[in-house]
Amino acid sequence: MAGPTTAERGERQDRQGPGSGPPRPPLLKRLKRPPRPRTLVVVMVCLALLAAGGVWILYGSQWTRVERVSATGTRVLTAGQVVEAADVPVGSPLISVDTDEIEAGLRRKLPRIDSVDVVRSWPHGIGLKVTERRPVLIVEKGGKFVEVDAKGVRYATVSRAPQGVPVLELTASHSAGLRRFGADRLVREAVLVAGSLPAAVARATQVVKVRSYDSVTLELSGDRTVDWGSGEKGRAKAHTLIALMKAAPEAGHFDVSVPTAPASSGS
Repeated sequence: MAGPTTAERGERQDRQGPGSGPPRPPLLKRLKRPPRPRTLVVVMVCLALLAAGGVWILYGSQWTRVERVSATGTRVLTAGQVVEAADVPVGSPLISVDTDEIEAGLRRKLPRIDSVDVVRSWPHGIGLKVTERRPVLIVEKGGKFVEVDAKGVRYATVSRAPQGVPVLELTASHSAGLRRFGADRLVREAVLVAGSLPAAVARATQVVKVRSYDSVTLELSGDRTVDWGSGEKGRAKAHTLIALMKAAPEAGHFDVSVPTAPASSGS
């Protein structure tokens, strides 16, 4: 069989271009080739240097160390008291500060604190965002007053009663209710009642008396009393009491222990 003619060979050479060697592989195939070992080593060294530099910046440099601690949200406490109790290690790496431990320590040292968020403020600060407990009832004890919050927690003893906070009297010292439910349960029941009171009634409430789980009585200003019953159906009792006080403004005693059958008496 005869080989290609001179003309055919020339035509093929024209298509390939002058001086063309063997055809090169397509670009996509060249890109898919694995990198050379030397390239991999260079990339790994660069990544290791970057990681080491990041660790040094966070733990070893002076650029990210604790220099200041601030507290916000205080009401009775002072910012200085909170900062001192937090005992944040000034000068230590900011990244190493144990925020959970500081939060737990603050709640333990300062029971008035209900919650606290410890926030890193890069590059040099720690912020303490405090929420203090608020008293809804107080218990008189030895000439002083123990503050009770909305969760029934007795958290602070003060020498002066906070203004506008009712006094809690537990008169169930030998009752079956106390033996069955315990003092803490009865305190929580009183707190539940205090939280259900309409604003106008809450402002007028001076004493909350608890005889048993289902016998809570309010003493209001103007020598008025309210039989509230248990802490159940608080919203219904609040609406009923407001309507009853409007209907009998001169009454001295109101009974909403059964909100569907209220009663008033006295003048």
